Amino acid sequence: MSATTILDKATAKHKAATGIKETFPVLEMTCAACAVSVESMLKSVPGVTDAGVNFANQSAWVEYNPSEASPEILRNAVRSVGYDIVIEKENQEEVKEAAQQKHYKAVKQRTIWASVLSLPIVIIGMFFMNMPYGNWIMMALATPVVFFLGRSFFVNAWKQARHGKANMDTLVALSTGIAWVFSAFNTIYPEFWHQRGLHAHVYFEAAAVVIAFISLGKLLEEKAKSNTSSAIKKLIGLQPKTVLLVDAAGHTREISIAEVKVNDILMVKPGEKIPVDGTLTGGDSYVDESMITGEPVPVLKQAGEPVFAGTINQKGSFQFKADKVGTDTLLAQIIKMVQEAQGSKAPVQKLVDKIAGIFVPVVIGIAILTFAVWMIAGGDNAFTHALLTSVTVLVIACPCALGLATPTAIMVGVGKGAENNILIKDAESLELAHKVNAVILDKTGTITAGKPEVTDLLWQADNEDKNLLTAVLFSLEQQSEHPLAAAVVNHLKDTGVSPVQLPSFSSVTGQGVKGSYGQHHWFVGNKKLMTENGIVPDAITNAKASQLQDEAKTVIYFARDKKVVAVIAIADKIKDTSAAAVAALQRQGIEVYMLTGDNQQTAAAVAGKVGIRQFKAEVMPSYKATFVKELQAQGKVVAMVGDGINDSQALAQADVSIAMGKGSDIAMDVAKMTLITSDLNSIPKALKLSGKTVSTIKQNLFWAFIYNIIGIPVAAGLLYPFNGFLLDPMIAGAAMALSSVSVVTNSLRLKTAKL
Repeated sequence: MSATTILDKATAKHKAATGIKETFPVLEMTCAACAVSVESMLKSVPGVTDAGVNFANQSAWVEYNPSEASPEILRNAVRSVGYDIVIEKENQEEVKEAAQQKHYKAVKQRTIWASVLSLPIVIIGMFFMNMPYGNWIMMALATPVVFFLGRSFFVNAWKQARHGKANMDTLVALSTGIAWVFSAFNTIYPEFWHQRGLHAHVYFEAAAVVIAFISLGKLLEEKAKSNTSSAIKKLIGLQPKTVLLVDAAGHTREISIAEVKVNDILMVKPGEKIPVDGTLTGGDSYVDESMITGEPVPVLKQAGEPVFAGTINQKGSFQFKADKVGTDTLLAQIIKMVQEAQGSKAPVQKLVDKIAGIFVPVVIGIAILTFAVWMIAGGDNAFTHALLTSVTVLVIACPCALGLATPTAIMVGVGKGAENNILIKDAESLELAHKVNAVILDKTGTITAGKPEVTDLLWQADNEDKNLLTAVLFSLEQQSEHPLAAAVVNHLKDTGVSPVQLPSFSSVTGQGVKGSYGQHHWFVGNKKLMTENGIVPDAITNAKASQLQDEAKTVIYFARDKKVVAVIAIADKIKDTSAAAVAALQRQGIEVYMLTGDNQQTAAAVAGKVGIRQFKAEVMPSYKATFVKELQAQGKVVAMVGDGINDSQALAQADVSIAMGKGSDIAMDVAKMTLITSDLNSIPKALKLSGKTVSTIKQNLFWAFIYNIIGIPVAAGLLYPFNGFLLDPMIAGAAMALSSVSVVTNSLRLKTAKL
């Protein structure tokens, strides 16, 4: 199958699969069940084919048909259940961040006031229960806490109830509302209980402190969630806000980056960030491209060479033509990939979402059952215990920890990957990568650098003027159109050689070039060119040439008249890090394979140098995908690593697909992970990161489930028959807030993990 056919098929498949897919920041979400509500509302909009909402990074992605749905329609649907989405394209992240900052400040203010007003209630409720008018003072302080500072819980619960849904706000509103109503009744009509020989208990402190603790939990959550998205903020920070535009008259003026259009001429001064992708038109400089390539050494940029948004100009000023602007730049694509990955759901998260969706109704059911059981079997204080336990069940059972368990770990994992030059497109690949036990590596551009370079230049004429020989060789190859000639020219450029004027020059198709200079005839080419011009290399030269060919290098002869004066070896050099990366994978118990379309001799030489025992040469692109299927049929979890269009089929077939960032767009499009560095050591790092992320998810889910499995029965009064213990709603609220914070904190530990 031709490369063009693969490209056409992959492009068509990509278009069919994606349609119009947009990501929107979501505002006002307070728990995992909120995310489920927003997602179900988006999916119910006509024209929406699929949608997903991530509670941890407060975003939603929607795939829709623009002829049936629009961002405005999506926003109206989300607003109907009490949330909102940012549909404005300009400064979307800034709008989201401003909204989050505003929300954070509001939560912080509510938390402070709720804590201040709750403190005297707790003191009175615990130490001065019998003080005159104590209940009335507590009611006066608790009322603004519950119904003003905690009003959002009641508002959101009502909006959910209108659509037949329930979330954490429902639990909080029910528990605190019932506790306040019960306590207010007992304060106003204590005789109702006194006539029955019972004390009129009040739970104002429980209602107030639950609001205070949950607000504190939300405050810590908001703080932690802003930390998990720091990778995105760092990437966005790489883009300058303003640029220098050069007009037709050569004058410069400062404009906003949003005003830049394709083909505009822009100027970049030393130390400035390059604003958009483009091509140099004037000047030259060294550019720090480490954010894209991972290479610390700045790259020399001259006229005609590409530059990328976010990279930093080091030395001189230069002008360049804008080729890609806005969302088309490489930096914007990187940001989008990280955002989509952080917003995507791992397979385990889909199960968690289903649990969160039914969790709240189940908890309400348990609370009602708890109330009923206590009313039947509670004895003298049946009603008091029934109310206390049912309120405590509602307070302690919070789906937040459950909902945050997976997405926070995924977010931190994706951010950690980005820091290590690993771009992860979706959570599924991050969850699966640690199971990989077979890695297939493409040769050219993956194990090797992907471009021919001179590896050896062996001079046969020891006593002759090397400067003259080098100048003639350089001049001949400079005029040659053969791709390998460029490798020789690039190699000789570093020596500072100057070209000479050749009186005659001619190219011999399939053999090389020849010319004349200084009473001599000169030849550069293969063995056939030498033979046809009567040039016979000596035994030593033949031996050296054979040795170089055994190392899978292409040999070029440089001759003067009838004598070979130099042998040049050219090869696609193996990357310095390839052998170490292969060894690291093998130490992890992973089988490493190499596939290449190159000949058997070259493949064997490369495989031998990097330590790969299993390889296949002269393979067609379609066979690469077939080989992936063969390994999968043996029960292996396969990762494919490639950089070209010819790898796209195999990348699409593999369980985990990894593209080299300097490869083709289509390879990066198909792959689920992209290495934005040429260092293959990023592969074992990616697999290790997957293992650590999955381990964190499992820890989070364990603690979230254990918390609810233990907490709910204890809250229902399971221990009361044995030791008379009943959990106070106030303690339940604190435990609930702590569970969410512990999950987020555990996820943030990933940031310090060593890969």
